Amino acid sequence: MLEIYVDADACPVKAEVEKVAGRHGLHVHIVSNGGIRPRPEPLIHSVVVAEGADAADDWIVDHIEAGDIAITADIPLASRCLSRGARVLRPNGEPFTPDNIGVALGMREFQRHLREVSGNPTHNAGFTARDRSRFLNALENDIQAIKRGR
Repeated sequence: MLEIYVDADACPVKAEVEKVAGRHGLHVHIVSNGGIRPRPEPLIHSVVVAEGADAADDWIVDHIEAGDIAITADIPLASRCLSRGARVLRPNGEPFTPDNIGVALGMREFQRHLREVSGNPTHNAGFTARDRSRFLNALENDIQAIKRGR
């Protein structure tokens, strides 16, 4: 059965995931290093992992399977989930795919290098209502596509 895994630390679309998953009767794993309140819904599982770099990422990769969906802005995590056969969405609704993950990893490394060389931080675009809407549409489309494929 299709399950959804949310890299919950700083994820702005947790409520949207729960809403869409509820309509479809899907299990959702909200994974974080802490600070996430348990949900009363039986299909929503709050998973708190040990402190440490990549502990939430490792938990997701250890549990996600082909045909599941991951929600994350973390590019290395997205790459790991794609290698397991999962679909991956950014919180703004843009998909990570086998075709675009290499470019995303390269740009991430390039931006890290620019920060080191210049000493200036890079900035992420703000999260907008349009991003939220695009995410809802993308999640619904992915769920429908996976259901049709089974």
